[in-house]
Formats: sequence, C-alpha cells, structure tokens
Amino acid sequence: MRVPATRNIARAGLAVAASAALTLGLATSASAATSTRTIVDGSTTYNLSLTAPDTAAAAGQVITVTGSGYNTGQGIYVGLCVVDGAAGVNKPTPCLGGQDESGSTGASHWINNVFGGLFANSSKFGTGGTFSVQIYVQATLEDGSVCGQDVECAVVTRADHFDTNDRKYDVHVPVTFQ
Repeated sequence: MRVPATRNIARAGLAVAASAALTLGLATSASAATSTRTIVDGSTTYNLSLTAPDTAAAAGQVITVTGSGYNTGQGIYVGLCVVDGAAGVNKPTPCLGGQDESGSTGASHWINNVFGGLFANSSKFGTGGTFSVQIYVQATLEDGSVCGQDVECAVVTRADHFDTNDRKYDVHVPVTFQ
C-alpha cells in the first residue's frame, strides 16, 4: 500500500517535533544544586559557592559548573571526583580524567590567575573569584568503579597542584547518574 507523501511529511514533522521536545526536556530536566563553604585563609574570609547539576547522564555529558568567592591567588581544579567525607576532610580523588593536561577528555578544568588560559581546559578567575566552566562527567571512572554504586562522587573544586594538600578550597556538589 502506498502512503501519500503528505502523510509521510506529517509523520516526519511529528517525529522531529517529538525529538526536539525530548531533547529539550533532557537538557533542562537536570536541576542545579549549590554547595557553600566559608573558610578563613590568613586574615581573609572567603564565602565559596559552587553550583552544578545534581543529576547527569550515566553514559556521559558536558555540564556547566559555576563558582564564586574563591581566592584568586590560589588556583583550583574543577572536576568530578570520588569524595570521602565532608568537604575539606579528605582530598577528593581519584578524579575523572585526572589533570587532563592535553585537553583530550574535558573532564577537568584548571583555574589559575597566572597560567589560566595558556593551557587546554584552563582559565582565569573573574571578578570576585568567580568562574563558569564546562566539564565532561560520566558515571564510570577510569579504574572501573561506578559513581553511586561503588563510590560516592561529586563535582568538586580543590586546590591545584601548586598546593595540592590544601583542603580549604574543597567544595562538593553531590551528583547522581541516571
């Protein structure tokens, strides 16, 4: 049986509209969560704020992470890491993509006011210690462990390699994968 061309066009249009609605729904369905932490570094108090989606696709997706109140003199990494305890207690590690110095995974971002922008996946802080970066996240880490099943994961900030053992700038936004 031959289907009229107008019916095929209508079906194709409906399929495209449904696909667009589904895509839009998926893109906007993840709600954002904000974690805050107040720390004192020397004689200065910093009110750290980190916002990231609290859900993500298990197979992987790029998310936007924003922050404010950070010390622009202390570089940080932003990434998805295994966390153990409250922010500032234990170093968040391992992290998806490691330091990603080649920029091949996009799984981490380095923010540093001296070297930011000179390397892949790096930038400088904005006014007031702000940033907005995109990172790639997925549920399965390089060692095969799965966030939410084997380990607890969060989108985190942590001090960069110039002060890697400094836990003052650790902020965690827990994430679940669907």
